Amino acid sequence: MQDNAPARHRIPRRRTLPLTIGAGLTAVALVAGMGAVANAGEVSQANAGTGTLAAPALVGWATQNGGTTGGGSAAPVTVTTASALISAMQSSSAAVINVSGTITISGMQKVASNKTIRGVGANATITGGGLNIANARNVIIQNLNFRNASDDSINVQYSTNVWLDHLDMAEGYDGLLDIKRSSDFITVSYVHSHDHDKNMLLGHSDDNAGEDTGRLRVTYHHNWFDGTNQRNPRVRFGNPVHVFNNYYSNVGSYGVASTENAGVLVECNYFENVEDPYHLGEGSSDEGSLVARNNHMVNSGSGQTGGSVASIPYSYSCDAASSVKSIVTAQAGTGKI
Repeated sequence: MQDNAPARHRIPRRRTLPLTIGAGLTAVALVAGMGAVANAGEVSQANAGTGTLAAPALVGWATQNGGTTGGGSAAPVTVTTASALISAMQSSSAAVINVSGTITISGMQKVASNKTIRGVGANATITGGGLNIANARNVIIQNLNFRNASDDSINVQYSTNVWLDHLDMAEGYDGLLDIKRSSDFITVSYVHSHDHDKNMLLGHSDDNAGEDTGRLRVTYHHNWFDGTNQRNPRVRFGNPVHVFNNYYSNVGSYGVASTENAGVLVECNYFENVEDPYHLGEGSSDEGSLVARNNHMVNSGSGQTGGSVASIPYSYSCDAASSVKSIVTAQAGTGKI
């Protein structure tokens, strides 16, 4: 999705991901096999990766509005080709889709409601195109690599109850993970984004208040924003948007921007080598509100805050900000669940 804020800096290349396993969220449970998706608030997927960690519980906005269960207890189907993937994820039936190997798609391919799409192992990859979660409800995307998309790697619009989890995203064309146009009740967790400029946009444009006011409520937690230059996230209208326990490393332009009446809570994050960790307004967009608390700064600026943010309606637990770097670098990305 195009935006009015220009790119400002080149981004650094990806570093090696540590192999040690750190402590994660307290709400985890053991799962096995490729079985059913549990109810929101419980462990919500079976082990699709290497089995080194149990899948953390779903936390955040995607637990609200009836919860997010994806394909639920539908019998899993494994896909290895673009045609099989597209057919399965565009079906009108609930589906659990296991992606094996590298699948090349073209353009933005629609994902229908009641779908779980997850990679098998650490190397399952979608390349060439992106996933368009449009006019859908109850979707989970998990344990996948995204590379070289011709537009956005993932776009969410007019959709509710979406969980985007344990992804590795890089080298896209426009946004890596954009959420816009009246979407709501979304959680983005354990994503490692790197080697890209415009990372995660939340809110289509400054003149879209009619669709977006009272919506665009998103939780971003335990993500690794790894040299992603800007939009980590860039927020319009959503209130409250919750940004907690993320690790920001070597971000060249800015971390979080709150604009156009948004309300963003930035808490318990670890900022390292980030001159501008968060601020109000961006480009031609007016200022929103931003509250920051309990963040850990290493060679980083102090950030800009102002205004008030609506209360968070769900239960969550912040890891100590000083521990977030070790936790997130061990657990974000693919092959960890």
